[in-house]
Amino acid sequence: MDGRRGGVAMGEARGTETRPRTAEPPPRGVGIRIVGLAKAFGEVQVLRDLSLEVRPGETFVIIGASGCGKTVLLKHLLGLLRPDAGQILIDGVPVASPGEPKRYRMGMVFQSAALFSSLTVGENVGLWLKEHRVADDGAIERIVTEKLALVGLADKKHLMPSELSGGMRKRVAIARALAIDPDLILYDEPTAELDPVMTDHIAEAIVDLKRRFRITSVVVTHDLNMGCYVADRMGMFHEGRLVEVGTPEEIRRSSNPLVRAFITTQTKGMGGA
Repeated sequence: MDGRRGGVAMGEARGTETRPRTAEPPPRGVGIRIVGLAKAFGEVQVLRDLSLEVRPGETFVIIGASGCGKTVLLKHLLGLLRPDAGQILIDGVPVASPGEPKRYRMGMVFQSAALFSSLTVGENVGLWLKEHRVADDGAIERIVTEKLALVGLADKKHLMPSELSGGMRKRVAIARALAIDPDLILYDEPTAELDPVMTDHIAEAIVDLKRRFRITSVVVTHDLNMGCYVADRMGMFHEGRLVEVGTPEEIRRSSNPLVRAFITTQTKGMGGA
């Protein structure tokens, strides 16, 4: 990628370019099924009768303007919020089932990266492994080095987060999510506040991980260009409803007036408003 930005023009170039086809491993991720999900905060209805299926091993991108319910959906997937109606099943198990053993591991990449400022890069990546004592210190050190190498930061292991750029911190957050050997990764605005070059680096990292591991990924973004590049399929949110689902090409060519309006704002450079 050449790092150029230009509204939908860049998204179209990314979406229509032919990526090298290599033998892909079988999907190892989990499926997600959302049925009739609804959530309100007071009188504000944030999610409205939302139904959606995400296939095992695919990268599903959720696009839409700020405040349309994208991040609220992620919080439901994480089990941080309970719906007013409907349910979410991950790997066939309802998310909110108390005491139900989970058969999957879920990683999360937060919008702010959410690294601990008092820990080194390596300590951030290995924190969950140490807390859960999944391996001895030597094995954890090898896992940390391996995951940082996957995102191009093996030589940054001993630095503090404050010594890294915003894009590097996001990549550390991705390495941390990978360290738990996840079946599902959730990304909340992974390129927010990044410059075009760093945005391209993060997009390439997401695509590369998909090729290598076929982990199920759900990416929330208001950036149509990045979304089109990383997605297998996309869904557009508008005022808490899922108004369109399709491949990146189908979304770009949609005649749905809500989708067309969103694309127009991206073309004018107003998509992040």
